[in-house]
Amino acid sequence: MTHPTRWTRTLAALSAAIGLALPAMAQDRITYKVIGQPAATGKIQANKEKPFFEEFSKRTGLPIDADYKPNDQLGLKDTEQLRIMKAGLFDVVSLRVSQNSRDEPTLLGMDLVGAAPDYRTARKVYEAWFDTLDKRLQQQFQVKLLGVWPFGPQVLFCKKPITQLADLKGMKVRVYDQNLAKFIESVGGTPVPLSFVDVHQSLSLGVVDCAITGPSSANSSNWPEVTTHQYPLGFQMALNGYAISMRAWSKLTPDQQGKMAAAFKTLTDDIWVYSEQLTQDALNCNTGKEPCTTGKKFNLVNVPVTPADIELVRGAVEKVSLPTWAEICDKANPGCSATWKATVGKAIGVK
Repeated sequence: MTHPTRWTRTLAALSAAIGLALPAMAQDRITYKVIGQPAATGKIQANKEKPFFEEFSKRTGLPIDADYKPNDQLGLKDTEQLRIMKAGLFDVVSLRVSQNSRDEPTLLGMDLVGAAPDYRTARKVYEAWFDTLDKRLQQQFQVKLLGVWPFGPQVLFCKKPITQLADLKGMKVRVYDQNLAKFIESVGGTPVPLSFVDVHQSLSLGVVDCAITGPSSANSSNWPEVTTHQYPLGFQMALNGYAISMRAWSKLTPDQQGKMAAAFKTLTDDIWVYSEQLTQDALNCNTGKEPCTTGKKFNLVNVPVTPADIELVRGAVEKVSLPTWAEICDKANPGCSATWKATVGKAIGVK
């Protein structure tokens, strides 16, 4: 009897740790391993994404089931999704765009600070950048982009009184990507990168004074328990995507690929509409106003957004976020910023 090699044992342990099922080639019906959004992010994950993967075969019309687990339940860092996909351990990922932009700066071209202040503009940005990003992800990580959707405007929650962005001077502010960090620095704040699941405790302990996320995600994770003020000025749209490994994609027939793409388009179109409804409702809920139908009621102070701050964020594209990102992206992917200007820039009027 031969003893297993160390590598075999390591692989077996890893497979057991993440529940990796090696599909039997003889079976017609297969199961995809799927990384979902963190459950902590709230209603889009719970009410749209999770049901889609739980009914995957029905929604796609294909003999494929999904073994779906939220990112936080897998014990994986949301910054490592692309590396994990490239290693071939999963078939589909609900891709955290900003969080994975260190591994692939091209991702952030979809969500520069100030470029997509509202849903309509965000849709233009996504449609203009989709093909460039899809091609790059296939080339670098062997994954294909199937669709993109927004959590919604990423706004400011603080545990100290604020009336405008200038009040952030000297305050520690939770951020989730380097583009946002640079913007917060530009208004005098100190950016602190934190994963979403660590923010509530960090606010509670005073590790940070303010934090940025979508109104609905903040409501679901009870940020208003540990903050006092909501400043509803959108910096980014927190776009996220669905990507499938090229290994899984290439095993599908052209007809099956068409069905798969159509199912994800239906899902992402649905999330665009749902996200907008959730955002408005959560802004109300967080400040104790009616109508509040999807969230919990809190009593944050809703700070009126100043016209000067709206202009400041809009102007940040050309002054802060585009130059910051262009330098990083062009180093990793030559010609990246020139392509952005010719596609996204043209679509939203940024040169």
